[in-house]
Amino acid sequence: MLSEDALKQGKLLFYATIVGVITGIGAVSFLVTTHFFSINLLHNIAGYPIHEPKGEPVLFRQIHKEFSPFLLVLITTVGGLLSGILVYTFAPEAEGHGTDAAIEAYHRKNGIIKPIVPIVKMIASAITLGSGGSGGREGPIAQIGAGFGSFFATKLNLSAKERRILLASGMGAGVGAIFHAPMAGAIFASEVLYKEPEMEGEVFIYTVVASIVAYSIFSMFFGWKPLFFTPVFEFTNPVELISYAVLAVVSGVFAIFYIKVFYRVRDIFKKIPIVPHIKPAIGGFIVGLIGIAVPQAISTGYGVIQGAIDGTATIQLLILVAFLKVFATSFTISSGGSAGVFGPSMVIGGSLGGAVGLALHYVSAILVSQPAAFVLVGMVSFFSAAANTPFSTIVMVTEMTGNYHLIVPAIWSATISYIIAQKWTIYEKQEKNRKLSDAHRIEFARDMLEEIKVQDILKKDFHYVLPDAPIDKIFSLLSEIQDEDLLVIDRSDRLRGIITMRVLKSMLAESEIPNILIAEDVANTRLITTTVDENLHTLMHKIGFKEINTIPVVDIRYKDRVIGVVKRTDIIKKYSEIQEEIYKNV
Repeated sequence: MLSEDALKQGKLLFYATIVGVITGIGAVSFLVTTHFFSINLLHNIAGYPIHEPKGEPVLFRQIHKEFSPFLLVLITTVGGLLSGILVYTFAPEAEGHGTDAAIEAYHRKNGIIKPIVPIVKMIASAITLGSGGSGGREGPIAQIGAGFGSFFATKLNLSAKERRILLASGMGAGVGAIFHAPMAGAIFASEVLYKEPEMEGEVFIYTVVASIVAYSIFSMFFGWKPLFFTPVFEFTNPVELISYAVLAVVSGVFAIFYIKVFYRVRDIFKKIPIVPHIKPAIGGFIVGLIGIAVPQAISTGYGVIQGAIDGTATIQLLILVAFLKVFATSFTISSGGSAGVFGPSMVIGGSLGGAVGLALHYVSAILVSQPAAFVLVGMVSFFSAAANTPFSTIVMVTEMTGNYHLIVPAIWSATISYIIAQKWTIYEKQEKNRKLSDAHRIEFARDMLEEIKVQDILKKDFHYVLPDAPIDKIFSLLSEIQDEDLLVIDRSDRLRGIITMRVLKSMLAESEIPNILIAEDVANTRLITTTVDENLHTLMHKIGFKEINTIPVVDIRYKDRVIGVVKRTDIIKKYSEIQEEIYKNV
């Protein structure tokens, strides 16, 4: 017979599988919708040259059309307007890059995402990306998958913890499917929740299942090949670690620049005194102007990465794309548009890597033997720095390119860039660590209460009366000591009970208390006691919701010998101190 925990885990794995199926179908729908808009709006109307990576499917017919700068700006502006109206009318939570909203729901909203959000997010993001907005697919599909996971868990009346697990499963499934990277999607959903290098272990097994299922369904429609085609890169020269270190420093510094620009633009747009529905149109207009100057800097921009890998992109173009992509992405998303930040980060990082690789190769072929390899490592090091996700990014890029021979320089570069930019993150809703997450706050408080013993808050001074003490003496003593409880201890120093002011007042409310009553007549003899070696978590569980203010502390060997008391108020005070310690940014 399986245990109850095993059955519960098996049921949750089954639910994660269903989330993977639905998210995989959602990823297919999202990609088709995005391609429909980009081909029919950008290319077939504006004549914008669309260059996709070799692993991207061709879904719609492209007709030859001369490039029209005017139509490009018109389409990016109208696309921003439509996206803004859709989002801010029906689901304001769908604005921005999506992943942050899912992270916030995990930490602070018990995993709850409104059911309408994934639907609005899919349509708005498809319009934003399809009309030339500079963004990626990871944010939208992460929020789409997370939204379904949350909705599914709510419908099944699952607990908050289980809802969070299915939310993370949907997030990982979406990323794993859309980027042809199932393992990276699972790791990403577990890692992106925190700024520090922590993994959300309780969700990982479920994100793996959901991501594999979603990836498999997505690949049934679009093939099993990686997103980018690359030659066989090899790392055989340790001297190149110097060059990769240079790339890591450039990536780390540029990631900080990217984050600062991104949120500075957002702050500027927040101050513009117009309704938010229109602001993405302003961002779209500026993006259109950038697209006229450098077409590769808008839309997804994945074609630039493929060109850099193939060796057809120049240093000048790569530097220009990296710089302008920062602003195009900021004006697209920080204005309120709906798109992800992972895709643009890949383009920025890949462009930086390609430029650094080519530049150092011109200096010396010993420093860089294969410049195109720096494109892949640049993608890893830049996003590791920008998002504080070194583990998943390393796996993500290897799966997206099908190239596993650059693990050593990728880890090297990602670690250095991550350290440089650790104080900054493109995902501002990340918590610093598990201890600061609302999802684990009670858990950590409980663990810390388990480390505190009763002896740490024991009060050895306490008041008591003998069992034959008259009632008038009890009232007099209670008024003098400013306490609500009195222990009853006999002449042999044995605990006989406890008298509480609450009980005495309730007796007075019913009738006058006869003067002939003595202490043992009004004492509560059904006592909860503790010992000095008991921890506060166990004691709190023992007390529960009972109206107990004073707990006698008895000798470990002689259970009726009192050596002190513990006050409920002192336990609460200690708990509050623990809470403050947990939330202190140290």
